[in-house]
Amino acid sequence: MPDRTTAPEIREISDLKLPLPTVHTLDNGIPVYETRMGTQEILKLEILFYAGRPAEVKMLTARATASLLREGTENYTSADIAEQVDFYGGTLSTPVNLDASNVVLYSLTKHFEKLLAIVSEMVTKPVFPAEELTAFGERNIQRLSVDLMRTDVVAYRKITELIYGATHPYGYNSSEEAYRALTREDLVEHFERNYHAGNCKIFISGKITSAHIDLLNEYLGKTIPAGEADPPVFAQYLPPPQRVRIPHPESIQTAIRIGRRLFNRSHPDYSGMFVLNTVLGGYFGSRLMTNIREEKGYTYNIFSSHDPMMYDGYFYIGTEVSNDLTDKTRTEIYKELERIRTELIDDEELNMTKNYLLGNMLTLIDGPFNVADVVKTYIAEDLPVSKFAELVTTIKEITAEELRDLAVKYFKKEDMWEVIV
Repeated sequence: MPDRTTAPEIREISDLKLPLPTVHTLDNGIPVYETRMGTQEILKLEILFYAGRPAEVKMLTARATASLLREGTENYTSADIAEQVDFYGGTLSTPVNLDASNVVLYSLTKHFEKLLAIVSEMVTKPVFPAEELTAFGERNIQRLSVDLMRTDVVAYRKITELIYGATHPYGYNSSEEAYRALTREDLVEHFERNYHAGNCKIFISGKITSAHIDLLNEYLGKTIPAGEADPPVFAQYLPPPQRVRIPHPESIQTAIRIGRRLFNRSHPDYSGMFVLNTVLGGYFGSRLMTNIREEKGYTYNIFSSHDPMMYDGYFYIGTEVSNDLTDKTRTEIYKELERIRTELIDDEELNMTKNYLLGNMLTLIDGPFNVADVVKTYIAEDLPVSKFAELVTTIKEITAEELRDLAVKYFKKEDMWEVIV
């Protein structure tokens, strides 16, 4: 029997190594990143196409195209796809982020070929039924009308629009007009221009055998057409920061968003900002939480986030408070930004933050699917997997002085955009 009277020894996390993937190349040139780990008879396949917003000609085509991939192909109806995936015990989704569109399949190893045949059809022979596009538009218009009743949604949409510009891929917002303007021809054009081998990377993880890699080549390496991807060109948009207040009369809460444009993971200051953001508002023990939730009781939740995309990134602070506490909360946020710029973080707080982050990093590489997700994060952004080790080193070694210097550089009040709804 285990000894439950003695607490286990507390140890520092000293060794964090990300297992490196094995790389294969399919006949059509698509790279496959294999994470062969685990004991359960299950696989995860993720097919990534750089077919997100930066690749759009028309707003919302990236989201619509990805969503309709599973709504019918030349040989399968949407009902056929759903029934077959369910019958073979798989899970299929088509998530989209700002930069990429993905097809994600979880499958038992013994049924992988059956489900891979369906996925192959989805990414090579979709039909984009017009009636499904209409249904997609109506669903999203209804969801949007509900979302726009929430002050936090309105504030988030507005601050990203202000930071990047209303026509920038990272800044534009969905609208009823944009959904209704979509046509089947728009989706076909977006698909044909972006869903090709030159725009694709594949990640597979789990209990993999060489036979599974051969199946990938048979169903994807011989079917996805060749092509070349051109990097997007963004218009420069650098207006001075603004303070914006938007009335929302029926709401009993006010949403506050304060932030600025930053950078992506390739920037030399990214790792340091990862730590600095955590100290400020990145976890439950952060300064914003301690002050504005625990001590002042102004809000239930407050946070800060640094969101990196492939070509850019931004930082913002977010919270919702009762209307009468808006100005007090705003004042305290700027106090915390100024304090982290002028005072050194003490050893106890810094060590607690570092231990928290290292514990999180440990969970990120627990199991084959988690490891594959980390690998995909770097590979998808054309970064070496060694960036993970660099981030771990920064977390362990960064000093209070270095963090203060970063805060002085990036947390100036005059550089912050502010949206209050």
